Order: sequence, then C-alpha cells, then structure tokens
Amino acid sequence: MKSQKTYTVEEVKRALERYCVYQDRCHQEIIKKLYDYNMTPAVHDTIIVHLIEHDFLNEERFSKSFARGKFNIKKWGKLRITRELKLRNISAYNIKTALKEINEEDYYITFDNLAQRKFDSLTETNKYKKRKKLADYLLYRGWESDLVYKKVTELIN
Repeated sequence: MKSQKTYTVEEVKRALERYCVYQDRCHQEIIKKLYDYNMTPAVHDTIIVHLIEHDFLNEERFSKSFARGKFNIKKWGKLRITRELKLRNISAYNIKTALKEINEEDYYITFDNLAQRKFDSLTETNKYKKRKKLADYLLYRGWESDLVYKKVTELIN
C-alpha cells in the first residue's frame, strides 16, 4: 500500500494561495483540492476563511471572469454559462452579476458570426438535416432557443 504524503496546514495554505493566484477559483475547486491534500473537514473551514479574508478566493470575481472567458474564448451563450456556474454551486446573485459582464451588442454579434461560420462549414445537402445540425450546435453552446430557431430559419429556408 502506498503511503500518503502529509502536509501541514501552512503548506496547504501556501499551495492553495498559489493555486488561486494563478487563476480565479470557486469554492468547489478549493474543497476538492483540500480533499486531495487529505485535510480534515475541520481544517477546510479555516483554510477557506483564510483564502477569503486575504482575497485569494472570491466567488463573484470567479463567476465574472468565468462568464467573460467562456463567452469571449469558447463563444458560449448565456444558458451554457449559467448551467456551468450552477454546476460549480455559484449563487444565483453571482450568476446574474456574471452575465452582466457580457455586452448585449457583442452577444448578438458573436451569435450571428458563430451561426454564420457554422452554417458555412456544413456540407449537408438535405435542408432539414442541415437545419438540425446548425440548431443542435448552437443550442449545445447555450444560445437561447428563440434566437437559434430564428437564425436557422433565416439562414436555411
């Protein structure tokens, strides 16, 4: 049986500070790391409180940067961003705040560009299959269904 390395509370604090400085993190990611370090649940709270007090851990900041990043880089829609934040146990207030980071005008421009690029890349000749492929792609990425179906109808009549 492999022996587990043990860490002191200070070592774990420093490691998690570096982890949080590298990229914004949510509480769930920190808790997972604490389990990886084999920390007792009693120690979890003290370390999490330390990280929050010293501004290493901030869920509002995490949710804002998450929303901006997923929208700008992965071209996700608001529904997908919301779903992913909920999976990370982010509060409704922080999700709402995060979605405000996305400029409405940019949102629609990005949607149009994404839909057009996908439409141009589809080689399907059957009109109905092409419609379905385009709609499925956009819905999977978390764009609102009313936007998707309006765009699909506009592009493929």
